[in-house]
Amino acid sequence: MRPIQRALPLLAAAIIVASLILAGCGGSAPTCGPDDGSCLKVLFLGNSYTYVNDLPGTFAGLAWSGGHGVKADSMATGGETLAGHLADAGTVARLDLHKWDFVVLQEQSEIPAFEASRQTTMNPSARALVSMIRERNEMPMFFMTWAHSGGLPDSGLPDYPSMQRQIDAGYMGIAQELHAMVAPVGDTWSIVRRQSPDIELWAPDGSHPSTAGTYLAACVFYAAIFRESPSGLAFADGLAGETAAALQNAAASNVLSNLRHWGLG
Repeated sequence: MRPIQRALPLLAAAIIVASLILAGCGGSAPTCGPDDGSCLKVLFLGNSYTYVNDLPGTFAGLAWSGGHGVKADSMATGGETLAGHLADAGTVARLDLHKWDFVVLQEQSEIPAFEASRQTTMNPSARALVSMIRERNEMPMFFMTWAHSGGLPDSGLPDYPSMQRQIDAGYMGIAQELHAMVAPVGDTWSIVRRQSPDIELWAPDGSHPSTAGTYLAACVFYAAIFRESPSGLAFADGLAGETAAALQNAAASNVLSNLRHWGLG
């Protein structure tokens, strides 16, 4: 056998092993059976805040890295609202597709920041969706989002902190009413901005997440769903090691030290 012919199988094996390690699937990592019964199943109902940078896939990558088999799916189109998901016949079909362990609810980015829109749009839709989810013996979890980097000055929210406070209040209000869980991404976003201001969490538009922003969200979901720290997980989604570590640690600290506050304890 020529040297190059001998090298090819070794190269192929190395690529396979590297791929498994990067996916968090090496050695004793869990596997999904043919019916996915061995995997935790999570459905995200959201919009572009969910699909930009593939939050469900990033969360699944973290989960596999931590030894948890996960099947993550989503229904997410740009600008979609909870009311839109409620009115979409496809939502019922997707809820019935699997026995989901968690169903994540993400409202459009601005609606939770205003009391009037919460009362007329967000909260009635959230109540109906949570009821649908619980009828199927599945667990709802609210995705507390982040504010725009510049707030909404034309609507009376002059900066990021003022908008974030209102978003936090909107999600916490409906979650507490319904005794539902919250993944406090927006609240943790605020902490990272204070502790690590050099990490850019927003994309250039000041609204959507950067890769780091999506990774932070995934770390929060990891801590909230598994009640485990993501700190030290190898999956970094291409981020520098120190950046990934800072985001992992912020998520772990904020979620795990406040489980009861977020409806997780």
